Amino acid sequence: MNTEALRYPIGRFTLPETRDVALRLRVVKEIGALPEQLERVARSIHDRDLLDVSYRPGGWTAQQLIHHLADSHLHAYRRCKVTLLEDHPTLVPYDEVRWAELPDVQAVPVRASLDILRGLQLRWAVLLAQCTEAQWERTAYHPGSGITYHLDTLAAHYAWHGRHHLGHLQLILDAGAVR
Repeated sequence: MNTEALRYPIGRFTLPETRDVALRLRVVKEIGALPEQLERVARSIHDRDLLDVSYRPGGWTAQQLIHHLADSHLHAYRRCKVTLLEDHPTLVPYDEVRWAELPDVQAVPVRASLDILRGLQLRWAVLLAQCTEAQWERTAYHPGSGITYHLDTLAAHYAWHGRHHLGHLQLILDAGAVR
């Protein structure tokens, strides 16, 4: 498998071509479904003693990926709330690589991040499901990507993000995983 396919097992994120009710419903459903999907994959990884295995040379381990999803989606949930409450805010970036290297990532069982995500994704999906048309149209600027997001495209990015890392975890379960 080539490097691009290992880095982006479901492809790179692209802004949706249409912003409509169908997109919003799909995104809310995907955000709400992530914890159950992640739980299944994490259980298989744990049972096969693969938490310290990476999906590619130089890539994060399963443990780092699971903790990263909790870190990233905590930021994403906050970013969505800020977008709802402030006029065209600039979203605060964070150094995800350095976060993944902090000592809690190795010291804390992945169960803690799975539990965080279970509650977080529920709150986030419920919040988004109740947004009005005007709220979906609200915008925020992400300085890291240079993209101005509408709330629905920001949420779509994080729905993709969950699937993206589920793809990495699936690679670890497949024969191509490296130690």
